[in-house]
Amino acid sequence: MTSTVKEPASILFVGVGNMGWPMAVRLCAAGFRLLINDAVEQRSRAFVDQIGGRLVRNPADEAGEADVIIAMLPTSQHVAVVVDGIRPKLRAGQIVVDMTSGIPSRTRSIASELSKLGVFMVDAPVSGGVSRAVTGDLTIMTGGDNAVLDRVDAILGAMGSAVHRIGPIGSGQAMKALNNLASAGGFLIAIEALIIGRKFGIDASLMTDVLNASTGMNNSTQKKFKRFVLSRKFDSGFGLDLLVKDLSIALDIAREVDAPSPFASLCRELSAAASALLGPGQDHTALARWGETLARVELAATGR
Repeated sequence: MTSTVKEPASILFVGVGNMGWPMAVRLCAAGFRLLINDAVEQRSRAFVDQIGGRLVRNPADEAGEADVIIAMLPTSQHVAVVVDGIRPKLRAGQIVVDMTSGIPSRTRSIASELSKLGVFMVDAPVSGGVSRAVTGDLTIMTGGDNAVLDRVDAILGAMGSAVHRIGPIGSGQAMKALNNLASAGGFLIAIEALIIGRKFGIDASLMTDVLNASTGMNNSTQKKFKRFVLSRKFDSGFGLDLLVKDLSIALDIAREVDAPSPFASLCRELSAAASALLGPGQDHTALARWGETLARVELAATGR
């Protein structure tokens, strides 16, 4: 089935958390009709009151009415639970868009089951954080059949400025996990450099400036260090537990394809250890506190 979804499409949006909320806002602004659901009903009710759309207490109640179902949830297990709940109400021709940073093999399994109902599924995880979700400048990595992706182009384009088609179903999630692996690696090694320099006697803000003017710069030095680490705010909006999950997915992919991954393994183990030390509810930028604890030094802004 390759016919275009009529606009404004009716979208059941499940999951209006830190990332899902601004993404759903973008869809509302673009004229799509939204049915809003979240595991925390107070959150979905607040969205409807403040932004618009229609409150849905149980996704199964409205699943049959939506052209597209978007899941923006923490894990593939959450997605599986939602899909199991709405399965009896789904109809042929609908599209499930899994925007979760999930497990490719699990997503392929869910897609296979939905295909028996004539329901299509694509994966479309995002990168860019809350700030770029607000502006609609997310990078979206998609996996799935091109004809199906054509049908949701306008929807994805309302949330992201760069939509990349990676390959078959699950490919977007594989790319997202590998992106977060590269991001975590850059964060960890640059924090380690700052800690070494701080113990040598160099100001952390000055080091960040020099890195950003030199070959040592990366996304973390440019966008995270001063804002979230040196400020001691540690509030980027992306949890350390979710980073550990994504690094675990990247390692699983490496094992599946028999690719050596010594540095990936180290990044995952350091992140997991930091999560265990710091406790639940930590932002991923709090990873810096793990290195600080080992070195007995604190990286903080000095007014520069």
